[in-house]
Amino acid sequence: MTTSFAPLTVAIGDLVPHPANVRSNAPETYDPENIAHLKASIAVLGLLQPLLVQKLDGKYAVLAGGRRHAALKELVADKVAKGFTAKTKIDCRLVPEDCDVTTALSLAENITQAPMNAIDEFEAFARMMGVDGQTPETIAKTFGTTVAAVKGRLRYGLIHPDIRAAARGKVITLDTMKAFAEHPSQEAQREVFEALTKDGGYLQAYTVRQALKSRGVQVSDDIGAFVREDYEARGGAVAADLLEEHSVLEDAALVETILLEKLGAAAEEARIKLGFAWADAMVRYDYATMADYGRVYPGPIEPDEAAQKRIDEITAELEKLQIEMEDEGLEDGAYNVLYERVDALEEEARDLQEAYSTEDLARSGVIASWQGGQITLHVGLVRPKDTVKEEGARGSSASPTAEEAPDAGEISYPASLAEDLKTERAMALGAAMALHPEATLDLTLFKLVSDVLASGTSVTQAIKIDARKEYRSHAKMDEIDETSLEQVAAAHDVLDLSWLDDARAPADQFAAFRALETGEKAKLVAYATASTTQSCFARDPRRDSLMHDFEIEIMPDIRAHWTPNAALFNRFKKAWLLKILGEDLGLAQEAVTLASSSKKEIVAFCDKLFAEPFATLTDAQRAAVAAWCPLMMQTAGVAFDEAEPAAETPEPDSEIAQAA
Repeated sequence: MTTSFAPLTVAIGDLVPHPANVRSNAPETYDPENIAHLKASIAVLGLLQPLLVQKLDGKYAVLAGGRRHAALKELVADKVAKGFTAKTKIDCRLVPEDCDVTTALSLAENITQAPMNAIDEFEAFARMMGVDGQTPETIAKTFGTTVAAVKGRLRYGLIHPDIRAAARGKVITLDTMKAFAEHPSQEAQREVFEALTKDGGYLQAYTVRQALKSRGVQVSDDIGAFVREDYEARGGAVAADLLEEHSVLEDAALVETILLEKLGAAAEEARIKLGFAWADAMVRYDYATMADYGRVYPGPIEPDEAAQKRIDEITAELEKLQIEMEDEGLEDGAYNVLYERVDALEEEARDLQEAYSTEDLARSGVIASWQGGQITLHVGLVRPKDTVKEEGARGSSASPTAEEAPDAGEISYPASLAEDLKTERAMALGAAMALHPEATLDLTLFKLVSDVLASGTSVTQAIKIDARKEYRSHAKMDEIDETSLEQVAAAHDVLDLSWLDDARAPADQFAAFRALETGEKAKLVAYATASTTQSCFARDPRRDSLMHDFEIEIMPDIRAHWTPNAALFNRFKKAWLLKILGEDLGLAQEAVTLASSSKKEIVAFCDKLFAEPFATLTDAQRAAVAAWCPLMMQTAGVAFDEAEPAAETPEPDSEIAQAA
């Protein structure tokens, strides 16, 4: 049997609580702070759902809707609220006096009561600001929520009515409707909505946002904030939003014109300061367009007395900062401050020790672009028409920027990092030797014989055949890539050590050793020789030609024994990481995107990239990631002037200078 409840209107003053209401024993439910949002909603939109009442002792007792009743009484008591008095009548439904299901009815309504429709909430907030003059702060306080939450709702409150109607009718999704809030102009919203739906296609939030981008730039966008003052001074139209940060500079062409002017001014300032021949600007640095450009780099100069004094001061300070940065308990904020100081000091030191040649300055220039929310200068660029075809002076490059190798002037490895990389390369070489026992046996025997029988110096300084392991020091041994360690351990596990028994006399051990198969002896000799490899960078093909060729034979690619990891990348400067991504690996777009990220985020990206190359990489990018290493660590194809001197006891500074 279905029970029907007659509609009626009742004055607020004639309403009383019903003892059967399921919330009657929870008075805190009706506290002012717990019904503030209901009060605000009713004040703006009215009572959206009638109260369920029953006649008791001449009054109308509220069986279901006690919180709405409490909110109505608050509005009556609020002298600021308009339109609510004790005599104001509101919609109700009357439950017959002989009905015995009052508690069930009250519970059913409270359980099944639907929350306020999201779009209604957007409109309510917007009306509270537009009509009642409230602010996001006062609305947030009224509803017991955050200012950020209110602002989020307000963005959607002024979406064109036709678009809101489409969302109500489920013609488009709520997310798609929200995308239209990217532009505060309802006219622009309507035009985009009609254009995207005219062919009956499925509307997506992404396509909406892309279409609205052509209609202007938000003032909160980094470009919008950068050009706004000049934009408004020239009379550019602004589409105002209820919230200032969502207002839009509608004339996109004027925005770009002003941005290019500012970029051009920055490029010209840099041109004058550095002495370049020309200056230019582009909104986005297009690596594909710039592929035909060359680049020149500053070369070393002899600092004068004052400059040398400052360099010494910088060196001392950098050493102190490096120690501070190695503190594992250092918080991110403090680390970033130190990092920025190190970056500034290293740049100052480079400027004191490097300069462009007169010839290079006469043909090169600077381009300013907008990257990561700021002006970025690309210096030393050589236009295709100015590119020198013949071999240039040191620091010059006639090859396009997309093909040239990193220049020593751009990435110079600190002494501590250079020494550690040499150690890691030696470990990789040892692993390669252990994995090529026959070749290593030949090398060992050849060295032993030739060092004794041949006249002059030793044929190679790469290995020491004196029955001693080479001690390899490393500042962060627990953080290095363990590929070579695992390979050496695997090689050790398959050695035949049955002859090696301290309980036996040396003669007996030697007899057992001689009885081994030739292949087993080769493995033992290779393992022992591998343990003597010294810390090194790439070999000088002239001074140490034997080891240079031997390394290429057994270790043509160090990446088979070593993989760059986060520990390494964390010791690189942020600018180096972006250069490696953009120029060495061909990930130009990723480099641009990451330019505004923290160094920690870039390090994490690089670590994941090298641990398992992304499926989205092109074949060329994948090959570049698989082959990359610091140039001086590789074996095959290393140029002579990038290789390490072969002197037996080189000076540390000269080693680093050659390797970098």
